[in-house]
Amino acid sequence: MREAAFVKRNQARWQEFERTLSAQAASTPDKLAEVFIQITDDLSFARTQYPDSRVTTYLNNLASKIHLEIYKNKKEDRSRFRTFWTHEIPSAVYASRKQMLYALLIFLIAGAVGVVSTLYDDTFTRLILGDYYVNMTLENIHNGNPTAVYEGGNESDMFFRITLNNIMVALRAFAVGAVSSIFTGLLLFYNGLMVGTFLTFFYTEQQLAQGAPVVMLHGTIELTSIVIAGGAGLVMGNSLLFPGTYSRMASFKRGALRGVKIAVGLVPFFIVAGFIESFVTRYAFMHWGLKVLIIGLSAFIMLFYFVYHPYRLAKHGKLHVD
Repeated sequence: MREAAFVKRNQARWQEFERTLSAQAASTPDKLAEVFIQITDDLSFARTQYPDSRVTTYLNNLASKIHLEIYKNKKEDRSRFRTFWTHEIPSAVYASRKQMLYALLIFLIAGAVGVVSTLYDDTFTRLILGDYYVNMTLENIHNGNPTAVYEGGNESDMFFRITLNNIMVALRAFAVGAVSSIFTGLLLFYNGLMVGTFLTFFYTEQQLAQGAPVVMLHGTIELTSIVIAGGAGLVMGNSLLFPGTYSRMASFKRGALRGVKIAVGLVPFFIVAGFIESFVTRYAFMHWGLKVLIIGLSAFIMLFYFVYHPYRLAKHGKLHVD
């Protein structure tokens, strides 16, 4: 690339970096680190292609200033922990809202495929859920308790086992995004297919009214968290596939940082979902009003933290930009 074309393509971005540096009091360490990565990428290219050029000297000076700013001896913000949960995670979710929507659509489409396939193919349920689970559930239905599977075992043992399993499912949906968004999409599709098949199986056995509310006691938080984790995986995968104006590595680092924040933010919700599944879901015949309360409160918490709060921050210009 000719030097003039290189400067023309990146000049506006460098000027924006200078403004970020001059307004350093309002800049976060993460923002400065992101700028530093991009400048050093440009500097590396310039040193290779135009070693004695003025643009190389300019980029070297700019990188030095940003490096100095990052490593100044400043006191750590005591409110960082609170800010991480109240601003950084919701901001990461807002910035990833398109990927979250894609993840939700994949999950819902897969669920619809599971519904239609189960209704029109008697063997599909066993193909997806397995003979053991189907036979066990049919026996539980015959015994008058279709969700008896949640009653077995010690509550504490179930809590640790279920919580760990849920976190691992979500982390897999996120982590495979490092390879490709396609793998994250496939995992989301499979989980949505299972949910659609499971609920339709209960419908065909005329147990949906009993089974669905019991499952959604913990499933409201659990399934929502899996979709959000899948969205975080799409963020990371897309940053690698579609770097835009950034170098592929710089784009991947930005996407990975945003995705990790979202994934870490989901851990408390998986713990809550695991607690409900282990200690509450087993009481399948509790009063319907209590079921509505738990499901409604769970839905409110997820919608508030992952939808309403991020949009409120954006509306008031309080997003933590990464």
